[in-house]
Amino acid sequence: MVGLFLSTATVAGTIGLGVLMRKTGFRGGKGLFAAIVALSFCLLVAGAIVPLASAPAFAADAASSAPVDASNNGLGFLGMALATGLACIGAGIAVGSVGSAALGLVGEQPGAIGTTLIYVGLAEGVAIYGIVISIIILSKLA
Repeated sequence: MVGLFLSTATVAGTIGLGVLMRKTGFRGGKGLFAAIVALSFCLLVAGAIVPLASAPAFAADAASSAPVDASNNGLGFLGMALATGLACIGAGIAVGSVGSAALGLVGEQPGAIGTTLIYVGLAEGVAIYGIVISIIILSKLA
């Protein structure tokens, strides 16, 4: 429950800070952005680890049921999140650079739009690979 609260607070806080910065017209540097991302990452990792640390507190309740190794499942879910998240970040960076180059080429040669869409689609494929890896990890956890 604490992990869910930390994760929700991280997402809501980051969105709220972005809205506040936009309304006030604040144009922070890259250092501020890096600090916000680092803080969000730390809170999300804490949200994933806190439930793992509190699992032994319920050991008496779980003794009557079948034994389940909660630490492996928790780390598996963390691995799924990292695989999907990092793949999507990489795909976003790739699509950003390929997409801008593709628009520049289409502006000069309008007939090359089909070729540029292939390159943008290949960059998007990285995110799909991350999701596939997450599905494979999920099938191993069940």
